[in-house]
Amino acid sequence: MKPLKILYASGPVDAGSVYRHWLKGEVDPQHCTIPFVHQFYDLCQELDAEAYVISRSPRPDHIQDGNFTIDHRPVPFQHGHSALAYYFGQLLVGLQLIVSTLTFRPDVLVIQSGRVFPFFLSPIAWLGVDVIPSYHCVLWAKYKPKTRAQSAIFNWSRRLFEKDCAAVLSTSKDITEQIKQLTSGQGRPITEFLSIYQPHQFKEIDPPTASRNPFNVLFVGRMNDHKGIFDLLEIAQRFRQLGHDHIRFDLCGTGPDLERLRMQVSKANLEDTFTCHGHCNRPRLVEKYAQAHVVIVPTTTRFQEGLNQVVLEGILSGRPVITSAVCPAIHYVREAVVEVDPDDVKGYGDAILTLCDDQDFYTQKYEACLSLQSRFYDLSEGWGEKLKAILQAHGTIKS
Repeated sequence: MKPLKILYASGPVDAGSVYRHWLKGEVDPQHCTIPFVHQFYDLCQELDAEAYVISRSPRPDHIQDGNFTIDHRPVPFQHGHSALAYYFGQLLVGLQLIVSTLTFRPDVLVIQSGRVFPFFLSPIAWLGVDVIPSYHCVLWAKYKPKTRAQSAIFNWSRRLFEKDCAAVLSTSKDITEQIKQLTSGQGRPITEFLSIYQPHQFKEIDPPTASRNPFNVLFVGRMNDHKGIFDLLEIAQRFRQLGHDHIRFDLCGTGPDLERLRMQVSKANLEDTFTCHGHCNRPRLVEKYAQAHVVIVPTTTRFQEGLNQVVLEGILSGRPVITSAVCPAIHYVREAVVEVDPDDVKGYGDAILTLCDDQDFYTQKYEACLSLQSRFYDLSEGWGEKLKAILQAHGTIKS
C-alpha cells in the first residue's frame, strides 16, 4: 500500500529549524507556541506519510530526510511593492504551487492563508487532491468595506469554499463567519483550532503583585499607529492631568512608528510613566509580563488583525487583558477580558482605571485567566489534531 502524501504550504515559519529541533524531540526555542509545522511533522510521523513542506521563510534552506522534504520558498513582492507587483507575485506563487503539485502528486494539500489567492486552489482540487485551506487571519478587514479587488478575488474564490476544498481550518470565529457569509452558509465543513502553547514558557511568571503603586500596563506588539500606540499615549496624558502618575505604561516591540512615538513621549514629558523598550527577547518579555498588572491590546479598526497571540499570552501570564472585538482571540477568553468598543480611547482609559481601583473586579478577571489556561496547553484542541480529524472525516485516513 503506497504511503499517504501530504503537501503543506506553510506560512513564514523557519520550517527547517523547527524540523531540526523536532528530530531532537524538542520544540524550536524561537517559539512559545508549538508551531503548526511541528504539529504537522508529528502527524506525518504518526501516519507514516510522505511529507513535502514549502515554507515562506526568507532564510534559504532545503532538507531531504527520509519521508520529509522541506523547501524554503518566500512569496515574492509581499511588502514594499506596488499592488501590481503584489498581484503578479500571487500569480507566480499559484503557478509554482500547481507545478509542485504535479511533481509531488500529493493526496492532500494543506495551505496556509496568505500564500496565494484562494481561487488558484480549485484547479488543484480538480486534479483529485484533497485541498484544505488553513486560515490564520480574517479574509477582509471587519470594520471596512471590501475593496473592488477583494470583492472580485472572493467572488472568484467562492467555488473553492462551496464545492472544491475538502474542508477549511480556521483559527477564529471571525474567519468562520466570513466564510459562511461568502458561501451563504452552504460551504464545505469548517473546523476551528486553537494555538497551543508550551507551559514552561509561562511557569516562571508569578501572580501579579498586590501593590497598585505602580500599576503597570503592558503593550506587546508592532509599533504601528494602527495598533493603537498613540491612543495609549493620549491615555497617559489624560492620566497625568488627573494625577494618576502611579499608572505606568511599558511598550515592547519595534516598528515604523517607534521613533515618532518616543519623540512624542519626550515632548509630553512622560518618560517617567511611558517607556518604549523596543525589541524584547523572550526572557525580557517574560520579565515584563511578570511586572505587569494588565495587558492592553488597543488595535484599531484600520488594521486587519489575525487572532492576536498577545491576548492569549496575557491570559497565560495570569494578567487580565483590555481589548476590543477587533481582536478575534476575544471570543475564546472573554471571561478574562475587559472589552472596550473598537477605537474608544476613553473606554480603554476607563478600563485601566477600573482594574486599578476595583480589587474585587480585578481578582475576578485574574481568576478567569487561571481557569482558561489549560485549554491552550491541550494538543487535542490544536491544529495538528484538528487536521487529523478532517482527514478521518473525509475518509483520507481511517479513524
